[in-house]
Amino acid sequence: QVQLVESGGGSVQSGGSLRLSCEASGDDFTCMAWFRQAPGKSREGVAAIDSDGSTAYSNSVKGRFTVSQGSTKNTVYLQMNNLKPDDTAMYYCAAGSLPCTMVSGQYPYWGQGTQVTVSP
Repeated sequence: QVQLVESGGGSVQSGGSLRLSCEASGDDFTCMAWFRQAPGKSREGVAAIDSDGSTAYSNSVKGRFTVSQGSTKNTVYLQMNNLKPDDTAMYYCAAGSLPCTMVSGQYPYWGQGTQVTVSP
């Protein structure tokens, strides 16, 4: 049974940092990604990483967020620096197969989400 577990969310002030973690179990994945969804908004792709370590970012987070793999390819991190109030959302980890995109429909497996709140 596939399971994705996120951790690391919390509340910070604008300009602060957080590091999200996601551990997947039950299968091996060639692509893992982070999405976020703010109240009243659609789910948005944030970052993706493939099994070779190639990464992609949305324009809204490029230069501030970094996605990386852990010691196993089924563990991914999202380092978020210089956080802004607009980054406030529920953040979800997703896992699937190549090619890596930031289209939510590509990913069959999802975590339960972790809340990130950034105050002004």
